[in-house]
Amino acid sequence: MNVTRTVAETRAALAGLLRPLGFVPTMGALHKGHLALVAAARASCATVVASLFVNPTQFSAGEDLGAYPRDEAGDFESFEQAGIGLVFAPAATELYPDGFATAVSVRELTEDYEGAARPDHFGGVALVVTKLLNIMRPDTAFFGQKDAQQLAVVRRLARDLDLPVEIVGVPTVREHDGLAMSSRNAYLTADERAVAPDLYRALLAGAGAASRPGASGKDAVAAAASLLLGQAGSSRPSFSIDYLATVDADTFTQTDMLEPHTLLIAAARLGKTRLLDNISLSPSAYPERDATA
Repeated sequence: MNVTRTVAETRAALAGLLRPLGFVPTMGALHKGHLALVAAARASCATVVASLFVNPTQFSAGEDLGAYPRDEAGDFESFEQAGIGLVFAPAATELYPDGFATAVSVRELTEDYEGAARPDHFGGVALVVTKLLNIMRPDTAFFGQKDAQQLAVVRRLARDLDLPVEIVGVPTVREHDGLAMSSRNAYLTADERAVAPDLYRALLAGAGAASRPGASGKDAVAAAASLLLGQAGSSRPSFSIDYLATVDADTFTQTDMLEPHTLLIAAARLGKTRLLDNISLSPSAYPERDATA
């Protein structure tokens, strides 16, 4: 496996690779969710490349940049075993050299939910994704559906900037008990880890409420909130809800209509860990309610 550290050597290494080229951007601390992105890329692309970069511009002051889990050697081994031939793993100074002064902003779509909770986050995501797509020049790039608002942002910037790349969303990969896989799950204590799957169970309850005749998004939210908050006051760790809403998957505007693109989204804190998850409320997606791949 070829590991490149600079833009120049990366572009040189990419020049001889077979097309179509699939790209999987990551911040490392790889788990099965990342490897599902690689598998999806390998299924449709002649060559698959990846990046490993903990992007400082998407962390706000006081967030976990310094503590974010890192295991570069282990990540390289996982990439190689998954069939990745090239990994771009730059230093921050390679992507953001002295004097760097450019920003990328996706308006409206980033104002609520994660955008409101983490004001600098999506500006940093949009910037680094634009740079990586420009460096790697893939035909297709693969992102997880767990971070649904991020996926919507990336799709919008690729469309608005006329980037010649297809953005593919890959279904959320879950632990055996339904918890969405995330590098930040490592922050959970044993007691919190036992409770954490309740976030997905709450979304399932919301989807169940949404499937009833005459239901609306409000019914889905109420059912999910009832399950999440039902443990409050017990001896178990309890959730603090940042947001729980039904939104359009493309625009992330709030909607009470249950349509093909409606998502039930949630962000909740469990101890010091902030968990994100979502589920489609489209009738065609109902089988995913029981999926715990």
